[in-house]
Amino acid sequence: MIYTKTGDKGTTSLASGQRVAKTDARIETYGTADELNSFVGLLKAECEYHDTKKQLNYIQNKLFNLGAFLSEAPGEWITEADGHALEGYIDAMQLQVPLQRAFVLPAGNRFMALSHVCRTITRRLERKMVALAPEPDAQMQVSLIFVNRLSDYFFVLARWMGVNCDISDDFWVK
Repeated sequence: MIYTKTGDKGTTSLASGQRVAKTDARIETYGTADELNSFVGLLKAECEYHDTKKQLNYIQNKLFNLGAFLSEAPGEWITEADGHALEGYIDAMQLQVPLQRAFVLPAGNRFMALSHVCRTITRRLERKMVALAPEPDAQMQVSLIFVNRLSDYFFVLARWMGVNCDISDDFWVK
């Protein structure tokens, strides 16, 4: 059954089995990772590029891994290689986008706008992770690097899609 009734009084279980309030900072943090994952799914549904869909699928799996780590499941869930993979995606896209000379407004077509939504949710996730572990252990540090690269990925992805759809960046005008 989908319902267990164990959360009916406002608590939930971490992977460790410990019960905590549904408002616990750890639950808020991996809930944000789950929210981001849902928006990545929406972004993927808007995507017409096979290689980009594969990248987004990879990211969705890593976000589930991140959620497992944040829920205190034992094991190594995010690795340095995951951050390097994102850097590879970013580097390949940046070869195709013009040099950025000003702040870019979150705009463009639906895919671009959704990519910016993913970027801002990723930044919120990063802030929550930092608040959760102000002095991060090695696994949290690797996870923070991954999340930091992920926000960069979504920013560059939006710009890359603009190039592919012949949509110019909208720049901030003071």
